[in-house]
Amino acid sequence: MFVDKAKIYIKAGDGGRGAVSFRREKYVANGGPDGGDGGRGGDIVFTVDGGMRTLLDFRYRQKYVAQNGQSGGAKNMHGKDGEDLVIRVPAGTVIRDFETGRVAADMREGSRVILRGGAGGKGNARFATPTRRKPSFSTDGKKTKGRFVLLELKTIADVGLTGFPSVGKSTLLAACTNARPKIAGYHFTTLSPNLGVVHVDAQSFVLADLPGLIEGAHEGAGLGTEFLRHIERTRMIIHVVDASCSEGRDVIEDYEAIRKELRGYSEALAAKVEIVAANKIDVAGAKENARKLRDYLSQKDVELFEISALTGEGTKELMQRAAQTLSGIPAAQPDVPDGIVEEWALEREDKGFEIARRDGAFYIDGSLIQEIMEKTDPNDADSMRHFQKLLRDFGIIKALRDEGAKTGDTVCLEGMEFDYIE
Repeated sequence: MFVDKAKIYIKAGDGGRGAVSFRREKYVANGGPDGGDGGRGGDIVFTVDGGMRTLLDFRYRQKYVAQNGQSGGAKNMHGKDGEDLVIRVPAGTVIRDFETGRVAADMREGSRVILRGGAGGKGNARFATPTRRKPSFSTDGKKTKGRFVLLELKTIADVGLTGFPSVGKSTLLAACTNARPKIAGYHFTTLSPNLGVVHVDAQSFVLADLPGLIEGAHEGAGLGTEFLRHIERTRMIIHVVDASCSEGRDVIEDYEAIRKELRGYSEALAAKVEIVAANKIDVAGAKENARKLRDYLSQKDVELFEISALTGEGTKELMQRAAQTLSGIPAAQPDVPDGIVEEWALEREDKGFEIARRDGAFYIDGSLIQEIMEKTDPNDADSMRHFQKLLRDFGIIKALRDEGAKTGDTVCLEGMEFDYIE
């Protein structure tokens, strides 16, 4: 199983600001408030896309911000809600908070709202009362917090490239996909699987460049059992052989040596559908070696393709045959955790407050205080009177009294100071 990971930034839309407006029409004197509410911000929604197999798309885009709600207008016109931003992921994707590692969602099917857009602010028409007929304030929309999340997907590759080290598996992966594995002229350049997506007409599949095997791998030599375990989880195998025999090897002996390791690990692994790719066919003498191997494989009913991963010769035909072969092999199911994953709402906040006494003053902190202050204009008298009402309604004034606050004491919240008055 290959764990595909992607770190992205997500942010729901902010709520639009409520409007401050008064009715102004001909022949209508002293029109009342008619400021409309702001629109709600768009949500961040993750949805499972059955056509996706990897998280490769997130390498090219890492920032996802939903649309903000629009501000309210005159004549009680409400602002337009922001559009939800839908992020498509493969089935089996686990979404974690990057800082805490806690699971926010286990995307097996359907859609999930991960971050909700901010509520729209209230227009001044909302604050009209029999005693406050012309409120001159509105409230701002709720500001949302962006955060980084980690997407994790345990990917089952459709096709695994296997063979000895330095036979050109990484070069073949790079030639057929957008993957850019490390390629060098020495053994064991690849120490962990590299993934790429091959597109053949309307079909696509995941191709894995697997670490090279050595003789004795099934007995644990050279991390062999770990590498063989990677091959076991693929649907079919492309066995890459160096047809140039550049290291003085024999193509038939190389082929049988790898087959021996597959059989030694498990019969199920040895029974996987296999296509042989005779690579480096552009090198002098390679075609004769490929013909020799083809004659040998024809007795085993194994198909061979002559290719050059370096020049691209034969690679298109090889991938087309792999796609055709895969259509007859049942698709592997995405790996998802057993049982129920404890999911955690990223946006869940404690709507409380705390009071602490320091240096003779009372300090009030908490998300509730932040939310109240966001909706308050300290330069508007009506807004400040509404602010005082909210402090009473939410029990903050009573809590100050219980903490021993007396008239004239200093109260500090969100960088502002007030005198406490009974």
